[in-house]
Formats: sequence, C-alpha cells, structure tokens
Amino acid sequence: MAHSFECVPHTARGHFRLNFYAAIYHIVHYLHRIDRSGGKGLKQLLEKFPFMARYVEEMLPHMPDEVSWDEGCAWWEAEIAAWERASAEHLPLVALSRQGNLSFSSRIAFMTVGLVEEDSRFGTLVARLQEPLPHRRPCLELVGQVMRTRPAGDLDAWSICRPLVSSGLVEVVNREAPRSEWELRVPSMLWDAARDEVEVHPIGWCQYHPPEAFPRVNELLFPEEFLQRLEQLPALVTAGKADAIVLRGMQGSERLTILGAVARALGQGVIEVHPFPGKERGRADAAERPWLLLGLLCSMTRSVPVITCDLGPGETAEVPALSGYQGAVGVMMGFEGGLNGRLAEKAVTLTVPLSNAAQRQRYWQTALAGHTQDLTEVSERFLMPGGYIRQAGTMAIAHAALDRREEVRLADIREACRALNRQLLDTLAARLEVEGRWDNLVVSEATADRLRELERRCRHRERLLEHLGPGFGSANNRGVRALFTGASGTGKTLAAKILASELGMDLYRVDLGAVVNKYIGETEKNLHRVLSRAEELDVILLLDEGDALLSSRTEVKSANDRYANLETNYLLQRLENYQGIVVVTTNAAQYIDTAFQRRMDVVVNFVPPQAQERWQIWQLHLPFNHAVPSEYLKEVAVQCEMNGGQIRNAALHATLLAVHGDSGVVNRWHVDEAIQSEYRKAGALCPLDADSRAGEARGGMEAFLGALAT
Repeated sequence: MAHSFECVPHTARGHFRLNFYAAIYHIVHYLHRIDRSGGKGLKQLLEKFPFMARYVEEMLPHMPDEVSWDEGCAWWEAEIAAWERASAEHLPLVALSRQGNLSFSSRIAFMTVGLVEEDSRFGTLVARLQEPLPHRRPCLELVGQVMRTRPAGDLDAWSICRPLVSSGLVEVVNREAPRSEWELRVPSMLWDAARDEVEVHPIGWCQYHPPEAFPRVNELLFPEEFLQRLEQLPALVTAGKADAIVLRGMQGSERLTILGAVARALGQGVIEVHPFPGKERGRADAAERPWLLLGLLCSMTRSVPVITCDLGPGETAEVPALSGYQGAVGVMMGFEGGLNGRLAEKAVTLTVPLSNAAQRQRYWQTALAGHTQDLTEVSERFLMPGGYIRQAGTMAIAHAALDRREEVRLADIREACRALNRQLLDTLAARLEVEGRWDNLVVSEATADRLRELERRCRHRERLLEHLGPGFGSANNRGVRALFTGASGTGKTLAAKILASELGMDLYRVDLGAVVNKYIGETEKNLHRVLSRAEELDVILLLDEGDALLSSRTEVKSANDRYANLETNYLLQRLENYQGIVVVTTNAAQYIDTAFQRRMDVVVNFVPPQAQERWQIWQLHLPFNHAVPSEYLKEVAVQCEMNGGQIRNAALHATLLAVHGDSGVVNRWHVDEAIQSEYRKAGALCPLDADSRAGEARGGMEAFLGALAT
C-alpha cells in the first residue's frame, strides 16, 4: 500500500526530517486551535513569521485535502509509521522509542523541544508564544499545550514531558523556576545522534567510533587461542548470556581495538567513555548525567558503550545499568581492582596476552610499512604492547622525515620510544640520562661479574622463558628484579645508568621514601601508577631508598603497624608479578625483608673501593692533561679511603680550581685542596693533614737534638 512519503529516502536523515516536519505541524495545529478569530489570527501570525509559512507550504502538498485539522496529527503518526515499516535502516528515533518505551507523542515532544537547535527562528516564535516569559526555548507548559492534540481528557503538560526529563532526553535549564515554567532543551549530542551526525560532534567525556574503524576479530594480531575466545563473544551477547565484557590488560595493549572488533561482529560501533564519568563543579546531578545520556546515545547510534576503569589496588567500581539501552557493556581495566553491581553478575572477563617477539614484529611491520626492512632486532629490544608500537611507529617515521629520509632507522625508533616515555611517564618518575659502558664503572671483580650476569638476564629475559624446564610451570614471567645494596657513593645509581645504556633502554627513578603516603591506601595507589606505566612502556625502573618499603614486617601492635605491613605485602606481590626490569637500591641491606631478597633475581653488593680501585676512579675523573704526580696520586689512593662519589666530587672541585686559576691544568695543589674540602664536608680529619703534622714534628725534634749535640 502506497503512503504519502515514498519519495523520502529511507535513511536516518530522512526519518529525522519527517519527524521534524511532524513537530512543526503540531505547532501549527496548536496555533490553529488557540485562534479565536476564524483563521485570521493564524494568518496574521504566519505573516509575522514568514519562515513558518514556508514550512507550511512545504508540508501541505503531502497531505490529502480531506484530512481536517483535527485529523492531521493522527495522519502524521500513521504515515510516519508506514514509512518506518518500509525501512530496513537503523533509525535513531525509532531506537529511542523501542529502548525507552517512548510513545509517538513523546518523540514529537522531543522534536518540538529541539526545533530551535535546527532553526534559530523558532526561538523567536517560541518567545512570542510564551510572553511574558523571556525564554527562546520552549517551557514545559508550552510543550504540553502543543502536544495536547485532543479535547479535554488528555494528559497534563508534566505527564507528557516527564518521560523525556526522567530519561535524560530533555534537560531542564532552570530547575529553580516553577515547574510549568521550566525551560527545556535537548542535549546537543542527542540531537546530533538523531540527525545521524554524532561522529562530528566534539564530546568531552566520550567518543564515537563507527564499526568500520575497527578490524575484524580474525584480523587482530593475537594468539589463535585468544582469537577463538573472542569469536565466541558475539553469540554470548546476542543470547543474553553476557551483560558485560571485561577486558584486562595494559593500557597500550589495544583493549579498545579488541572490544571494537567484537562490536563490529555484532554490527555495532563503540561509544568510548573517557574518563570514567565523575562529578562536575556546581552541578549536584552531574555525576548521573553522563550515565543518563550514555545509554540513550548508544541506542541511537547502535553502539556498545566501552568504559575505562583505571583502578588501584583494593578499589572497586560499580558500573550502573544504562537506562534506554539493552545490550552488552565493554569495560577496559588494568590488573588491579574489581567490579560490582548488576552488570558484574553476568560478566565475561578476558586478559589480553602479552605479545611475543613474532607478534611485535607484525605490529612494527604494520606501523612502519614501507619504511624499514629488518625488524628482528627492533621487535626483540622494545617489549611494548601493540598500541604503543603503533604510536612509536608514527613518531619514528616523523623523526626520519626530519632528516629527509624515507627509511626508518633504529635510532629513529629509539627516539620515538623515548618521546613516548616522556609523554606518559615523566609526571610519575624522574628520567635519568643514561650513558657509559661497564669500563667506566670501577668496582670489585665479584660485583662486576654480578652486574654482567644481570645484563645477560635482562637481555635474554623473554627468550629465557621459552627454554625453561616443565618444573618451572607458569609462575615465571619476563620481569627481572635486581637489588643493589651498599653504602652511599659506591656506584649503585651509576651501575643502573650503565645497565640501561648497554641495553639501549630508558631509566626512570622513583624515590620510595617520597611515594609513601600517610593516608591509608594512597601508598599502594602511588606504587600502582608508576609500576604499571613503567611496565607498559618497558623502561628500567630504579626504586631508590628501597628500605622505606622493603623493610622487615613487624609484629602488629597498632593500626600503623598493620597498614605498614599491608604496603610491604603489596609491593612484595607486585614485584613478583612485575613484567619489566626493576632495580631497587638500599643503603641498609640488613633491614630488607628476607622475602624480598628471595624474590630478587640478582642481588649485587657494592662495597667501598680498595686502594687500587680508588686509583682507577681518580684516573677516570681527572682531566687527561692533568699535572698531578703519579706518586702523589698513588699516595692519595692508599691513604684517603674515599668512596666513588667522594672521589668524583673531589675531582670536580679540583678541576674547578684549575679553571679558576691561570693555567687551567689540574696539579697537586688543586687535588690536595679538593680532598681537604671533601673531608671537611664529611666532618672528618684528612689523612694527608695528619701525615704532614707528623712529619713536621719529627723534623722539629731532630733539629732540637742536633742543636743539643753541638
């Protein structure tokens, strides 16, 4: 059976226009109803607002002549319903009616409120109809009057508008006013969704991704076993067996891409919520507002909501049910925290597997397509998840372009990874400049052997897992944990810098003493943030002053003891599961909990240097052109038991004295003065002074005895 709107395209935009004109007809019908002058008042009003006359001229040819004013509203409803039955497309306004149980009248009321969003001239008309109220948006009473298309017995204005306000489709601008004078508006994102234009709207707390923005499940670069599990998810969602898909993994592990691929298999896009909706200043109901809009927005755009929950240890988040939406919710989480609430009861939880070298090589090939050849070394050296590899690849191409090169080199990739590290980690830890080789570090032979063992462990940490015997089970991971013990100035930090330099990795330092917070649970959250980010970016993390948290657990005699033990337990468990390289330094090894030492892969003890080692340190730090006598330098190395840090400071001071002088060449006097300064700083007696005074005393006595003999 033919209907009046066969010529209107069967698209979301065509459906929007039909409902838009239906709302205009309802306004004209209202004007006709309140006109008491036999049509003259309506005619005069249309003359005063000629834009309305043009809308009427566009509508009337579609309406049969026999349809009266009293029958017109019902005619529009019937004709639009017939058009909808003939359409196979997803229609946002129909989706609202289905999910929110909104009647056709409520839909037209929604469109009536939003007319001014489409044409500002409606604001002038509304202001005229609502005089003496100054609003250019319709108030609740006017909308109710427009939608009261039948004689007495119809619902009042609040009954008509209440479903729109309670569902979030319409929001009230001035709640402090009498309810009949509430000024109504349609949230701009919902209006754009009704127009099928949500992707062009900048929304602060969410972002729309169409289905075609994601790959298919079988195109994801993950192990086959994981892909097979993902392929089962659409069927579980369709059957109503899963209300939520919880995906745990690192932030750069392409969690959004994975959920987007599942949504695409369902024929849906994704509404990504970021950050987790929270309170806004000055709005008591702002915390609930995003949730009200999210369900409606997902229904209108045929999308799966994907929420990020970045939780710390011991934290729990409740994802509320979304009104106006029926379907699965995607939740992206790290490895900490948990969910509760109704959605958590029927949730499927998957953990994104860590990528191996072969998978990372495929990521690099995709990110650097056509810009490089051999990626074997790159994939083995940079153990980052796929999402970060894509970002680093784009940056590496840009670095190469700065040098007018198409080919991306290893140095470009290293600079790109370093820039990515700075973006994501510099606010949590201090980056240290890495330089030097093991030849620049003077330590005992035993310490040097342990450091080279640590380097080998770090270099082959991933390959080692492939060669372990079955007795190791799945408890081992690719993380490397090292403990550096020794007094201050013995080279612990320098060793960490050289280790990072030899491995070609960045080094970030965290002072554990500064991480400890007096408030309950905050220390664990601080540790979680820095450890998680360093783990994801695959940098070497230097935890300085480790005894602040790694000290032995004590007998619980107070609440403070209990919470201190909880912090120690958390760090113990977190380091055991850590997937990166972490170096912990301490000046008080005797206070370190034995449980930590057992879990360390390598323990390196730094001892104060002996005379021969002190001499080598002096040689490394004095300028090549110094004029310090060799015998004097040997005497200094033997008598002055300074550690490496003190020798470095003394050599720097001696060089400064030489630069300040005329010659600019470091001589014996400069070194002697620098050593004296270093001992004064430590509040100790310089051995060189004692020897000098003993020599003077011996010389004086010999002169005195000689005088007596004569």
